[in-house]
Amino acid sequence: MRFATGLFLCCALGATPSTHAAETVNDITQLNPIVVDQVARPTTLEQIVKRVAEHPGPIAIGGGRYSMGGQTATEHALQIDMRGFDRVLGFSREHKEITVQPGITWRALQSFIDPYDLSVSIMQSYANFTVGGALSVNAHGRYVGYGPLVTSVKSIKLVLADGQVVEASPQSNADLFYGAIGGYGGLGVIVEATLRLSDNVRLLRSFEEMPLGDYRSYFLDRIEHNPKVILHNAVLYPDQYQTLRAVSYSQTDLPLTVKERLTPLDQNYWKEQKALKVVSQWPGGKALRQEVIDPLVLKKPQVSWRNHEASLDVRELEPDSRSKRTYVLQEYFVPTDQLESFVQEMGATLRAHRVNVINLSIRHAKADPGTLLAWAKTDVFALVLYYQQSTAEAERAAVREWTRALVDSAIKRGGSYYLPYQIHATPQQFRAAYPRAGEFLALKARVDPHNKFRNKLWDAYGSDNQGK
Repeated sequence: MRFATGLFLCCALGATPSTHAAETVNDITQLNPIVVDQVARPTTLEQIVKRVAEHPGPIAIGGGRYSMGGQTATEHALQIDMRGFDRVLGFSREHKEITVQPGITWRALQSFIDPYDLSVSIMQSYANFTVGGALSVNAHGRYVGYGPLVTSVKSIKLVLADGQVVEASPQSNADLFYGAIGGYGGLGVIVEATLRLSDNVRLLRSFEEMPLGDYRSYFLDRIEHNPKVILHNAVLYPDQYQTLRAVSYSQTDLPLTVKERLTPLDQNYWKEQKALKVVSQWPGGKALRQEVIDPLVLKKPQVSWRNHEASLDVRELEPDSRSKRTYVLQEYFVPTDQLESFVQEMGATLRAHRVNVINLSIRHAKADPGTLLAWAKTDVFALVLYYQQSTAEAERAAVREWTRALVDSAIKRGGSYYLPYQIHATPQQFRAAYPRAGEFLALKARVDPHNKFRNKLWDAYGSDNQGK
């Protein structure tokens, strides 16, 4: 990665970005190959402005490509691959703020701030993703007392369809700020973000096993308002989904058991990958995880830096091959008092369709402060579903059926589903889960009147499909 502060100049003005014609763009699942006309790989703001202003459309925006339903491409588009636009532009240890270009990965950002004993305030569990991608999906993680990523963002800069560069924050151009964050590239290209940081502290891992029925009161009484607890999630075990292990990482002064400050980039994950194969493919593999693997892993005492736990590498989840079967995520959000009833219905649906669930994790998120496509309209529990599916067309149709059933289950409880994954929900379900979508599309029509910014998400749910 290339780092620079505001004191350094970018590449020479007028330099031509790397552009390749007629490429196939895919995501980590390998389920969504999309042929685009061109892929541009800019390294300067001027290059992005020029391409956006001059290209008649469509334009799609890509980062790490960890979304799972074509959210970074559409047919015959110019895709702007942001991964080379990855510099640190400004940093203040005193104010605990950093300004970055959006192609930078969270792991590279962590490498920059770790020597100053600072940490990312909010991010997803794995650090391979780009900052811009996380902003576009309004990501969240295991951070107690926080909600979506937008709450840690001070400001952004955005290139609009006409090439205009605008700054947006909760105080200035707030409509663009709350539209672009969580807007999946529909309004423009995020080209800069200023993030608030937190202190890097030592974390002690602890866990408790309990029935699902005890978890909500446990979380609300002992976790939610405990200032020592930094990270928390619960693992809910298939196929009955009635027993869980709640795992917390609390601030401590105990000596470290993990010496590395960040997860090593060259770490070998053969043990994790072997365990993934056992759980997903062996008879009795899920019971083996619940009764043997997890107790052994969690029993070992662990004190690590916050940055170490925040810099996990998604390679630990990567199978040997995705040609015949692949691993996919979904996520659902329900108000906190709806957790048990949703899980009961979710479990029945997953069992009825014989879904090969690898992991079901529960997180908590505070209500969204105002993004137009808010997935957390109230405080919610998030249920992150990781499962295996065949790549055959028949299996994709089956996944669509049970996915729509789960979306309905969340909606009828006042909840929602997450948009970075396979696009199975109907337009009616999308509007029910995201009631301010009409406001977002009206804003898009104003700042992108020719519908230049497109991808498979907006092909499915954009203005042309409203009411269908």
